[in-house]
Amino acid sequence: MCGIVAYIGHREAYPLIIKGLKRLEYRGYDSSGIALLNDGLNIYKKKGKVKDLEEVLLKENLSSHIGIGHTRWATHGEPNDVNAHPHYSASRNLAIIHNGIIENYSSIKKNLIKKGHIFYSDTDSEVFIHFIEDIQQNTGCLLEEAVRLAMKEVVGAYAIVIMDATNPSQLIAARKGSPLVIGVGEKEFFFASDATPIIEYTNEVVYLNDYELAVVRDGELTVKNIDNILQSPYIQTVELELEAIEKGGYDHFMLKEIYEQPRSVADCMRGRVNADNGLLVLGGLRDYVDKLAKTKRIVIVACGTSWHAGLVAEYIFEELARINVEVEYASEFRYRNPIIKEGDFVIAISQSGETADTLAAIELAKSKGATIIGVCNVVGSSIPRATHAGAYTHAGPEIGVASTKAFTAQVTVLALMAIAVARKKGTLHEDTFRRLLFELERIPSKIETVLKTDEKIKIIAEKFKDARNFIYLGRGYNFPVALEGALKLKEISYIHAEGYPAAEMKHGPIALIDEEMPVVFIATKDSSYEKVVSNIQEVKARKGKVIAIVTEGDKLIPTMADYTIEIPAMHEALIPLVATIPLQLLSYHIAVLRGCNVDQPRNLAKSVTVE
Repeated sequence: MCGIVAYIGHREAYPLIIKGLKRLEYRGYDSSGIALLNDGLNIYKKKGKVKDLEEVLLKENLSSHIGIGHTRWATHGEPNDVNAHPHYSASRNLAIIHNGIIENYSSIKKNLIKKGHIFYSDTDSEVFIHFIEDIQQNTGCLLEEAVRLAMKEVVGAYAIVIMDATNPSQLIAARKGSPLVIGVGEKEFFFASDATPIIEYTNEVVYLNDYELAVVRDGELTVKNIDNILQSPYIQTVELELEAIEKGGYDHFMLKEIYEQPRSVADCMRGRVNADNGLLVLGGLRDYVDKLAKTKRIVIVACGTSWHAGLVAEYIFEELARINVEVEYASEFRYRNPIIKEGDFVIAISQSGETADTLAAIELAKSKGATIIGVCNVVGSSIPRATHAGAYTHAGPEIGVASTKAFTAQVTVLALMAIAVARKKGTLHEDTFRRLLFELERIPSKIETVLKTDEKIKIIAEKFKDARNFIYLGRGYNFPVALEGALKLKEISYIHAEGYPAAEMKHGPIALIDEEMPVVFIATKDSSYEKVVSNIQEVKARKGKVIAIVTEGDKLIPTMADYTIEIPAMHEALIPLVATIPLQLLSYHIAVLRGCNVDQPRNLAKSVTVE
C-alpha cells in the first residue's frame, strides 16, 4: 500500500525521490515525507498529496546525495503530519520508512517506554526504529546487525529503508512480506516498492526476498539473510518502458488502460496461441498441465477484481475441463481451516503479485501439500516466487487503482489454462478447441469495436451520474461480469452498486426496483438469453431503468430496455472479455462527471500489501 523510494549515489536525491513518490501515488496514500542528509538528518513530512509536501519545501536546503521518501496509507494512527513517514529514532541519528504492519509493536513499545523512550506518533514504524537503535546501543553492534536482530523479534510484515546520520555513505533495507526492489546503477542504488520509480534510471534490479537484509555502503551492495549468511543478489533486467507508466495524452490512467486492452489481451496470447496451426503453449505450466488434467479439485484464491476473474475461470474450467472448481476470497480462506489435500491445485490470482491475503493463502495451501499455480502481472513479484508454476499476464503496468486491463488479461490467461487442460484431459473436442483459439485471436478486434461506443456510453453516463444506487444483473458467464461492473462503479464514483445473478432478483433485490433505480443487464445471446429477457420484463414492469449490454443485431431487448450497448457475437465462454469493456467505460464517465479522482479513489490502494 505505502510507497517507498530511496536513493544513494552521485545524483541529487530530492528531485529523484519526489518524482518517484509521484510515480507511486497510484498505490494510495494520505501523507508523504522525505528525509535527507544535509547539515544533519532532516525529515520533512506533510499530510495530503506529494504536491503539498513540495510546497512546504520551497525554501528549504534540499541538496543531498542520499535520501529516503515515503507515501503513507494510514494503519496505526490517523493521517496527519506527525504520523507521516519518515520517523526518527530516539537519538534522531536514524530515520526509517516502513511499509507493512508490526503486529507486536504494542508490547515492544511498552518495554521501550519503561526504558525512557518517548514516542511522538501513533505508528508502529516509530517503535520499529526505536527498537533497532535500542538494540544497537545495548549491544554495541553495527547498525546492520541491530536491524537483523530486530527482524528476529518483530512479528508482522515490513519493507524498510533506514538512513544513518553518522554514516552518509550507507543505506540499509530489509523485507518480510512487503515488496522491495533495489535498482542497481553505476555506483548508485535506488530503492522502491516497485520498479516504476526506478525505470527512468536503470532497468537492472534486485528483488529482495523475505527475511533478507540489504546494505549499500561506499557504493557496494551486500545482501544477507536473517541468519547472517551472505546471499548472492540476482540482478534481473526489467522489461518496462518509461512510456508505459505515463498517461500518453489520456486524461486519466484508467481511461488509457481501458483503451490498452486490445493490445494487452493480444500480449497475453502472444507466443502462446496460434490458431492456424492449432497450437496452445503455456511455457510456465508445461510440467503441470498433465497433473492439472488429472486433479479432481481446483481451488482459486484471489481478492477484489481478481476474485471476479476467478469466478469466470470457475465456469470455464468446469464446462470445458469438467474439474470441480471452488473460488475463495483469499482474505477468508486462511481463517476457516480449509480442507486442502495433496493432489489439489490452488490457483492464486493477483495483479501485483504482492497481495498479502493471497500470499498468506498460498503459504497455507502449500503447507497442506497442494500444488500452487500463480497468475499475476508483475514480473519478479512475491507470488511467482512463492508458487510451483504459473503464467504472467503480460498486461503491462496498471497504474489506475481500479483494475481494468488486469481483469481481461487474467481472464484471458485463465481461459488459456482451462482450454489447455481440457484438451489434455480429452473433454474438449478438437473442432471446439480450434474454434476457441480462433475466437480468442479475434477478441482484441472485438474489444476495439466496443471501444467505438464510447460516445454513446458518455450520453448514458450523463443520464445516471446522479443516481444513488445501481443493480447489475447477469447469468452464467455474465454473473461475474455483473459483479465486476458493480465493483468498478462503487470504487471510482462512490455510488452504491450491487451485482447479482439475475435469477436471484426475485429472492430479494426486486424489492429495490422503482422508477429511480438503474438496472444494468448483461443480456448477450447465450444459453440464458430467454431467462434474462424475462428478468428485464420484470424490472420494466416495476418501472426500473434498464441499461442492457446486448449482442450485435439483437432486435428484442432494444424494444424493452431504456438504453442498449452492443457487443459483437462470440463463444459464450469468452463473452466476459468483451462485455466488461462498456461497464468499465460507464463507470469511468460517471465518475468523471461526478468530479471524482478516477485514478486515486478515496480510501483505496492499488496493492493491498498489509492484512
